[in-house]
Amino acid sequence: SGLLVGSLIASVQLAISMSNSGGAWDNAKKYIEKQPADSELQGKGSDIHKAAVVGDTVGDPFKDTSGPALNIVMKLMAVLALVFADTFFAINGGAGICKLK
Repeated sequence: SGLLVGSLIASVQLAISMSNSGGAWDNAKKYIEKQPADSELQGKGSDIHKAAVVGDTVGDPFKDTSGPALNIVMKLMAVLALVFADTFFAINGGAGICKLK
């Protein structure tokens, strides 16, 4: 059960982090594109904008695929833990593989 709890907590944190960071990179690129050419961010076509496009290329898979895919991993781990709970408990009369007493 400790493995399940730890993996679920890590998956939730990772999913939220990846979705938020992907959205932040996308929003940063859009913000730079709206700036005029004489501003500090120099607007569309500048080196800053090119860097933001690279960041957006990384961010799109984060927010569109990686974050939502971890939701499936969390559900799968929970279902597998419930399905195999009797099997895990039956090993050595509930003591597990290590026979801890």
